[in-house]
Amino acid sequence: MNLVQKSPEVFLAEGPIAAIGDADIEVLKSALAKSPRGRVRINAHLSDDDRLHEMIIAFRPDSYLQPHMHPNKSESFHIIYGAVDIVVFEDDGRVRRVIPLGAGDPQRAFFYRMSKPFFHTLLIRSDPLVIHEITNGPFQPGDTVYASFAPAASDAAAVATYQAALVRKVDELRGA
Repeated sequence: MNLVQKSPEVFLAEGPIAAIGDADIEVLKSALAKSPRGRVRINAHLSDDDRLHEMIIAFRPDSYLQPHMHPNKSESFHIIYGAVDIVVFEDDGRVRRVIPLGAGDPQRAFFYRMSKPFFHTLLIRSDPLVIHEITNGPFQPGDTVYASFAPAASDAAAVATYQAALVRKVDELRGA
């Protein structure tokens, strides 16, 4: 595939047909080592205005996604490599549900879809995690609602404390 790097975290699969394989995943893994936020992606859609957004995204375990929701959007993940726990929250921050996902693990589903706007985050359980994400566009940064019960990514100390407590809570809920 012919990938064009648009930023340190974003590659574009140019052209009307995208075929992404192992060599492209290796490009993501290589770029992941340099990513300040611990994630990089290949966009298979050509523009933020596209009505369908498909991305191959690689994450490091230290990547933090502030719990958030996407009103009026659906999203789905198919796990390509690794494992993750999708943590779904009540509006007050209580854990509503944990969805364990993984590639090639009979104890974990490999696909999930969320069609209602619940606050959610990812606890990455492998190094790296690689997913295929599909959501509807267009992408507008203001369309994402961040949970007030969790720290912003810019507060590293608060994020570390929050993430450690969330991992303990999820492990407790899952009996790990």
